[in-house]
Amino acid sequence: MPSPVKRLGTKVVYDGRKVRLEVHDIEDATGRKAVREVVRHGGSVAVLALRREAGVVEVLLERNYRYTVDGFLLEIPAGTLDRPGEPLVACARRELIEETGYRPTAGGELRELLTLLPSPGILSERLTVFVTEEVAAGESDREPGEVIDVVWTPWAEALAMVRDGRIVDGKTIAALLFYDRFERVGSR
Repeated sequence: MPSPVKRLGTKVVYDGRKVRLEVHDIEDATGRKAVREVVRHGGSVAVLALRREAGVVEVLLERNYRYTVDGFLLEIPAGTLDRPGEPLVACARRELIEETGYRPTAGGELRELLTLLPSPGILSERLTVFVTEEVAAGESDREPGEVIDVVWTPWAEALAMVRDGRIVDGKTIAALLFYDRFERVGSR
């Protein structure tokens, strides 16, 4: 379907390592003009990592300090596609290991769960969530400035955290609820 708006011009305001900020002058089908601010982003991945401990399903969450909100958030591991040509699944594996030290085992390979657009009103980012149901511990290799604690959380508690607002991160909420609704249905 053709675009219902015409781009009249684009100005690049900032071009950084992870994002590019553009200002677009546009015109709609009625001739009205407007300005749109667009954050271009190369995409990202996240991993919903699960394990079974003493018969209880647990989810790997991170207590992650986020500079942009100056606080700690509970989230699933995630990261940006920042290596040209890197497959999504390879990026997901790399980010899981770098941030947490955990890696999928042979029986718990990463599989794609869902793709979402975190904030399409301003951001072009496409985020793909992977799931693994078996992981093994190892050493993490965090980037400078990352402050992360790994928090294994029982599945029911993670859902309660979504409900009561302790988890507010959008990708984490989407991954937990999607998996609970569409993947766990047959296992109840």
